[in-house]
Amino acid sequence: MAGETSESGETAAQGPKDSNGYDDGKVVWEPRWLDTGEKEAWTALVSLVLLLPGRLESPLQQEAGLTLFEYLALSHISEAPDRRLRMSELAYLANGSLSRLSNVVKRFEQRGWVERSPDPADGRYTLAALTDAGFAVVQAAAPTHLRAVRELVLDPLTADEQRALAEIAAKLRARPVDLA
Repeated sequence: MAGETSESGETAAQGPKDSNGYDDGKVVWEPRWLDTGEKEAWTALVSLVLLLPGRLESPLQQEAGLTLFEYLALSHISEAPDRRLRMSELAYLANGSLSRLSNVVKRFEQRGWVERSPDPADGRYTLAALTDAGFAVVQAAAPTHLRAVRELVLDPLTADEQRALAEIAAKLRARPVDLA
C-alpha cells in the first residue's frame, strides 16, 4: 500500500491511526501537484468554461431578450422530430435541472412559445412542443447566436484547432452524447 501509485500518478500513504495506534484501513493519496504547463492548461479550461457562456449570452440578451439557457432550450426543441422533446431530455441537453427548465418552460407557455402535454408513448413523461410562435423566436435569435459562436469560438481557430477542440471534448467526455 505505502508507495503504491494510482493511475493519476498520486502516491498512496498509510491512513491515520486510531486512538490505540492501529491503522484505520483508509488509504490517503498524496496529491500530484500541477506543473506549469498543466496549470496553464487547467486555468485556460476553467476560464473558458466560466467566461464563454456569459460572452455567448450577452448578444442574445441584448438582441433577442433570451438567456443562453432559454435559447438552447428553444433551439433543442426546434431541432427535435416534430419539434417535440421530453422535458427530462431537454433539461439534459440544455444542461439544466428539470426544476429550472420547468420554470423556463412555464414562461414559454405564458408567451405562447411552447405547449406541454403528457407523452403518449409513456404518460410518466411530459413533452415540450414548440409552437409556430416559439419557432419564430428561435429563427429570429439564431443568427445572433451563430454570429457569437463564430466570432468567439470558431473563427479564431483553424480547421485543425476546431478538430482538436472536438477531440479534446470527446476525450474529456464533455459532450452531451458522452454524458448520457
